[in-house]
Amino acid sequence: MKNSLVTIVAGVIFGITVLISGCAGTGAGAAAATAKGVAPEYVIGPGDTLQIFVWHNPEVSVTVPVRPDGRISIPLVQDLVAADKTPTQLAHEIEKRLARYIRNPMVTVIVTGYVGTFSNQIRVVGQAAKPQALPYRQGMTLLDVMIAVGGLTQYAAGNRAVVVRRVGSKEIKIPVKLDSLLDGGDIKANIPMRPGDILIIPESWF
Repeated sequence: MKNSLVTIVAGVIFGITVLISGCAGTGAGAAAATAKGVAPEYVIGPGDTLQIFVWHNPEVSVTVPVRPDGRISIPLVQDLVAADKTPTQLAHEIEKRLARYIRNPMVTVIVTGYVGTFSNQIRVVGQAAKPQALPYRQGMTLLDVMIAVGGLTQYAAGNRAVVVRRVGSKEIKIPVKLDSLLDGGDIKANIPMRPGDILIIPESWF
């Protein structure tokens, strides 16, 4: 079966709670950091869920989603841009806004449900069991992606799948053999993924 290997490793937990600090990252920066073996900085994107904790001020400590426009609203702070910032950068911005009302506010931002910016996602389309956009994480491989999307449908032409990857100003297509990876356990088919990759899985012709 196409999902035989996926079934064995389906216990792997893909979703994790992320608490990250540091400077801002971009899709290009994440790719460069990955190439150097350094963990890329997480950048908040629309659809993420943020837990905002204000020390000694529970009345303004909330959990909020990042709206499609990339903004959030919390008590005392409305329509603050959260997208394209790291959690630490956003925490500092919230502290500046809250300083008008609270003396020396201390803010922590924790990403509890995350999607990431488009440039830091891996998008899976076509004949996957659960096509979706996945947040990139360091060391992510093609097999990790297939586990996250639940494997292939019965109609998938897995060995005709391609990964579309932007390299500089060009897009390249990398053929991948998902049937060989999932059914045959061909580890050589398990390529490393990069932020911004798009995995396209076509339908079988018969």
